[in-house]
Amino acid sequence: MKKKLITRNITSGLLALSLVSSLAMGTANAQTQQQPSAKVTAKTSSIVLVPETTGTGDWVTVLTNNIKTPNLKDLFITAALEVGLYTRTETPPDSTARASVQVRVLRDGQEVEPGVIAYGRRIQTLNSTEPIELILDTLEAASFSFVDVDVPVGVHSIVVQARVNTSGAGNFSAFGLVGKGTMTVEEVRLIKNEDVVLIP
Repeated sequence: MKKKLITRNITSGLLALSLVSSLAMGTANAQTQQQPSAKVTAKTSSIVLVPETTGTGDWVTVLTNNIKTPNLKDLFITAALEVGLYTRTETPPDSTARASVQVRVLRDGQEVEPGVIAYGRRIQTLNSTEPIELILDTLEAASFSFVDVDVPVGVHSIVVQARVNTSGAGNFSAFGLVGKGTMTVEEVRLIKNEDVVLIP
C-alpha cells in the first residue's frame, strides 16, 4: 500500500513539474515573440527614374525601410544603385556638359553621415572649329556605406534619396537616372575613440 502511495506521489510530482516547465517555456516564448529585435534588414527596388533637369533637381525617394533598435546602437547603411548618365556636346562653339547623380540617406528625416555622395559624375568638354557632336550614355552600379552612430531605442525609418545635378555651356544637354537598387541596414556597435593609422 505504501509503495502504491509513493509511486502516485512521484508521478503527481513529475506531472506538476512538467506542467510548470511547459508554462515557463510558453511564457518565455511569448515574451520573445512580443519583443522582436531586428539586426539586419534589406530592401530592393526596380527602376526608379530621376527627372531630367537643367540644374539641381529635387530629392526623389528610391528606397525605404524600417529597423528596430532595442538599445543605443550604431547603424551601417549600405545603398547600392545603378546610376545612368547622359551627356551631349556639340561644336561650334566650344561646349561643356556636366552631369552627376547624388545620393543621401535619411534616418527619421535626418541626414546620415557623411552626407551627400556622388554615385556618378561626368564632365564632357568638346573643342573644335568644325561641326562635331559627342554623345555619351552610360549605366553602372555604385555602392557606399553610410554610418549613423548612437541611434536611440525605437523603430526608425531609413530612406535613400537621389537627385540629378547638371550644368554646362554652349550647345549641350545632360541628365541622369537611377535604376535597380538595394539597401542593407545593419545594427552594430562601433569601437569608440579608436585611432586609425594611415599607411602612405
